[in-house]
Amino acid sequence: MTKKTVKTKKVAKKNDLKYYFNSGTHAAIVRFQGENIQKEKEKIYVEEILPAFSKLVENLVYIHGTTAVITSDDFKNDCVTFLYETLKKFDASRGTKAFSYFNVVAKNWIIVKSRQRQKQVNRHISMEDRGIMSEIEMVPFDIYKHDPLSNTETMHNDTVEKIADMLQKVKIRLSCENDRVCMDSIIRLFENIDNLESLNKRAIFVYVRDMTNLTPKQLSSSMSSIRKHYREVSKMQIF
Repeated sequence: MTKKTVKTKKVAKKNDLKYYFNSGTHAAIVRFQGENIQKEKEKIYVEEILPAFSKLVENLVYIHGTTAVITSDDFKNDCVTFLYETLKKFDASRGTKAFSYFNVVAKNWIIVKSRQRQKQVNRHISMEDRGIMSEIEMVPFDIYKHDPLSNTETMHNDTVEKIADMLQKVKIRLSCENDRVCMDSIIRLFENIDNLESLNKRAIFVYVRDMTNLTPKQLSSSMSSIRKHYREVSKMQIF
């Protein structure tokens, strides 16, 4: 009797793990993919898909996250945004359950990004560890120590100018009208970046869409074209 009771509790606990991402969520994703009206798509996503994505990411971060950076809200939001961008790739006709598919996608994203950020942390050297650095490696620290605020501001301004220059170079390379309209909106956003209320991939997508009035399909196509040219220009740009 005792063993049977314990087994029942374990099954119930296992089922509880998936209640937030169920057959209803799967059906909502299929409806989202087939919906052509943008407002309806957004409603389906916000009300039926986003809560499941958020909980899925939260659970996976709890399992795989080991640092404050990985467990931060920004990290979680970036992962949810990535899942949103992956919605179009899910193919229910193959018999795959949405939970299984997006669970793997999110887990792989978290593992890859956490490793990348850990490498960045490992590359960081504290100013208290200057004893292990060579004279050449000490030069940036000495410059910063001499006038930290001035040099930080100068570096920031230089970076902004270089990025602005890159954006203009990308625009010149564009021939499609939709691409140019999209690029103009990106440039305007960059020029007013300090005034934006939210700054993440999803927010930028919404800003650009509202400014251009392009359909999601047109916007996605233009973004792909712009990214291609941006990568080419960035290879020639020296920061």
